[in-house]
Amino acid sequence: MKSISADWLNSAKSDLLTMEALLGRVELTAVVAFHAQQCVEKVLKAIIEEHELGGIKSHDLITLNGLVLKVWDIGMDEDTLALLNKLYIDSRYPGALGFLPHGAPDISEAKSFFEFARNLFEIVNSRLGPPTEAPKRQTET
Repeated sequence: MKSISADWLNSAKSDLLTMEALLGRVELTAVVAFHAQQCVEKVLKAIIEEHELGGIKSHDLITLNGLVLKVWDIGMDEDTLALLNKLYIDSRYPGALGFLPHGAPDISEAKSFFEFARNLFEIVNSRLGPPTEAPKRQTET
């Protein structure tokens, strides 16, 4: 795996750890949902970087997944992907952070978003493999 791809996955892992720490706290379900969106975005960007697909500046999960589909159909639940995408698009202002059409996600929805993001992370991390190291500069002896 390219180092830039590994960087994206490491950042996604931080989102997973954040979600894991917050799961079960009803007052923070919107934050869990937001980090799920961020994790999925970063995992998709890892694939995009790995395969040099361009379009990395977008935050739209549907657009990013469309790029990824050129090289790999991960088999994601498109309904969940669309819902997470809406969370980001609609959370530009603090009052709407992580809200679903019916309001803040409940614990069950937050856990579902976490599982979705974690499964995607595990699949991609496993498939891309360990980071490839840059060739070491040989020193004269």
